[in-house]
Amino acid sequence: MSNRLRRERYLRTEDFDYNLPTELIAQKPLEPRDTSRLLVLNRQNGQIEHRHFYDLPSFLHYGDVMVFNDSRVIPARLSGTKANTGGAVEILLLRRVEQNVWEILVKPGRRVKTGTILELADGQRNKIVSAEILTEGENGLRTIRFSDDALLSDIGQVALPPYIHEPLQNQNRYQTVYADRKGSVAAPTAGLHFTPELLTKIGQLGVKCLFVTLHVGLDTFRPVQEDNPAKHVIHKEYGYMNADAAAELALAKKEGRRVICVGTTSVRLVEAVAQAGRGAMTPFEGWVDLFILPGHKFLVVDAMITNFHLPKSTLLMLVSAFAGKELIDKAYQIAIAEKYRFYSFGDAMLIL
Repeated sequence: MSNRLRRERYLRTEDFDYNLPTELIAQKPLEPRDTSRLLVLNRQNGQIEHRHFYDLPSFLHYGDVMVFNDSRVIPARLSGTKANTGGAVEILLLRRVEQNVWEILVKPGRRVKTGTILELADGQRNKIVSAEILTEGENGLRTIRFSDDALLSDIGQVALPPYIHEPLQNQNRYQTVYADRKGSVAAPTAGLHFTPELLTKIGQLGVKCLFVTLHVGLDTFRPVQEDNPAKHVIHKEYGYMNADAAAELALAKKEGRRVICVGTTSVRLVEAVAQAGRGAMTPFEGWVDLFILPGHKFLVVDAMITNFHLPKSTLLMLVSAFAGKELIDKAYQIAIAEKYRFYSFGDAMLIL
């Protein structure tokens, strides 16, 4: 089968499906963070190694550049009532459009129409925020104007993914240790495995650590519904790369040093910036909607650290584009057989 026909065959959402035993969906993060398992996948020879995340430095070289997403998870889940009826509603913040105006998901969506006034409060009702629905979209998608969105962090809760059924005792375990810029609905989970000590050890090896930002948004919660994933519209996420990071990435590529991205979000931002600059790396701030499918030509990324992703997800499609779908399929089946832990609080994969 030719490469062209192979790519066309793979551009079907069902090709990115797989069966995962429920017991392999991690419900709690491990302690310490870097004791999670690490499946090391070599793209050149197909070799797979089984290690632990604290072994990561043994795969790094002097001069490597690692790119981390420093986005911080916001308390995105809000509970409230409709002002006219007192009916309960639940809001999930997706992205900030402008001051006080957000794109959200709301339940029950069919009962919350344009013009509906909502009232939200903290547990003691010390801080109350009113809100008005501005526009309606499909599947519960709305835009909303809050009276004061600066108060939302005081009344909201961190929104764990729906496949995690156990309460999180320490909310900081759903943040990376280097989280800084607020704005994500969900954590960039590949970074959850790093500890301050591990970061120090990596720096001592002569590895350059860069921090960029891509706020994780709607597609974390939204599976691909189209039969042909190329028709899927990926929602925009806000990204930022400063001049120092852009210059270091440009220099690394010029000198032939490896660029290792931590997480699919870092991959998407770095590749989007390179694509916008036709291969050149320049400072960036704005919306990112790059959807990476098999056949994508990677301009910057040489290696990737990632978790194990949901079936039919844009994230699984991205790693399949990077490593090759057949190799990712093989790695996932081995991970299942070896009882790796999957999804947000699960184990990690290093793709070289």
